[in-house]
Amino acid sequence: MNEPNVAVIGCGNWGKNLVRNFAALGALRVVCDSDPRRRQAVEEQFPAVRTTASSPETLRDPHVQAVVIASPAATHSRIAREALEADKDVFVEKPLALTVADGQSIVALARERNRILMVGHLLRYHPGVLRLKALVDSGDL
Repeated sequence: MNEPNVAVIGCGNWGKNLVRNFAALGALRVVCDSDPRRRQAVEEQFPAVRTTASSPETLRDPHVQAVVIASPAATHSRIAREALEADKDVFVEKPLALTVADGQSIVALARERNRILMVGHLLRYHPGVLRLKALVDSGDL
């Protein structure tokens, strides 16, 4: 099995689900969160996973290849930029950024660095959403 190589930054309301899923996949290396209670909960549930309050420390880890960002929305663009500049692939929970200009610059940076940049969309593959798309595509809706 490969060595865990994913870091999750932010393990609050939605981040804790991402932590759980990446841990179940055996991919979770480190969880970064400013709240010591959240870090303690991760340490208790996943003792093999390192925790830290420092996103710069997380991004300096040469074993971290991908970063999952589930921090407060206002921090998404800054952390995504820092992760891309550290040559990490990035998954950002929505929204990617709070302004179109910030979002466009992050997309440009990912292209420039040849890194994967993905934004989470909870219902993208939900059967109801797929059916609505099919109705729109067919012209019925």
